[in-house]
Amino acid sequence: MWQTPLMSLAFACSALPALLGAVNLRRYRVMDASGDPDGVRPTVTVCIPARNEAANIEACVRCALASTGVEVEVIVHDDASTDETPVILSALCEEDSRVRVVERQPLPHGWNGKQWGCQRMGLVATGDWLLFTDADVRLAPSALRSAWIAARTGGSALVSTVPRQETESWMEDAIIPLIHFVLLCYLPFGQMRSTLRPAASAGCGQFLFVERTAWRAAGGHETFRASMHDGIKLPRAVRRVGLRTDLFDGTPVVSCRMYQGAVAVWRGFAKNAFEGLGSFGLLIFVTIVHALGQLLPAVWIVWALFTARPWGAPEWLASAALTISIGLRLAFMLRFRQSLRSVLLHPVGIGLLTLIQWHSAWLHITGRRSWKGRTSGGAPAPAVG
Repeated sequence: MWQTPLMSLAFACSALPALLGAVNLRRYRVMDASGDPDGVRPTVTVCIPARNEAANIEACVRCALASTGVEVEVIVHDDASTDETPVILSALCEEDSRVRVVERQPLPHGWNGKQWGCQRMGLVATGDWLLFTDADVRLAPSALRSAWIAARTGGSALVSTVPRQETESWMEDAIIPLIHFVLLCYLPFGQMRSTLRPAASAGCGQFLFVERTAWRAAGGHETFRASMHDGIKLPRAVRRVGLRTDLFDGTPVVSCRMYQGAVAVWRGFAKNAFEGLGSFGLLIFVTIVHALGQLLPAVWIVWALFTARPWGAPEWLASAALTISIGLRLAFMLRFRQSLRSVLLHPVGIGLLTLIQWHSAWLHITGRRSWKGRTSGGAPAPAVG
């Protein structure tokens, strides 16, 4: 009968990513400021692109200024905010000379707003290391030094992490924790660390800690000026010039309330979910793997219980596949401080993520993606010198 072969395939589509996820969970080392070799204080420039971030910008800047074990400056690019962001930034600059706001310029044609802001900040930064982060990210005092030690110890020119994701609504719980699931279950960390292949790298745009000379050598954000996925593009650009990148677990030292509510989650992920995959071929492959390995087992079990089917091989295989997925999500929940509801919503989240990825593909081919309402302008862009 066809049911057993189908569920055998579903079990394989669940077990193989889970196996890689379990292995990667051990390889995803925690960033830690302890074990500092010599007490050197690096200089770090924290670069924050901001558009209408009145609710976030002050807390973000103050957290960065409270960093310990580094010499820090904070640069903010105000992307034509229409709320109180400019007023708050002006007060912060007056209060602390370590805070600067880059002069506003028109968004050039072909540039994404965030990349334009990061490019301009990177060009005027004075730190030996740059942290590109978002206004909704909160840094613990030891975060920057922990990242620097991780980079120095591993010989990496860039390190990144997925911050601890704070979630409240059911949609946030269903979708946002899947960042860790996709990252650990599909990126081979062993290959990432043993090769310089750009395709074997990844990062998170909420925390990109890069040596300034490496950023310049890679061409800065100009290399991917139109992109909305700097978390993927910057590590790949750094690797193309022969430099190492790595990922670490920053859960103890970095946190973020990424989006608030269902609409914000959908729009936020739709802007770059397809770009993160990179091709329709990979989108189709991931859709099939997730449909078979993450959705079908749950649907099969519910259908079997509802219809009172005799429990046979297909049902046992479906149960095993679902148990593997939920078990791995429980491990992620404990490690990354996620909610139990996010685990229970796992099949729902996978289904919604798949819909978002296809919606993102549609926005991509129709040219309707944007970053906070900004896409491109008409002025020439500066190059990295």
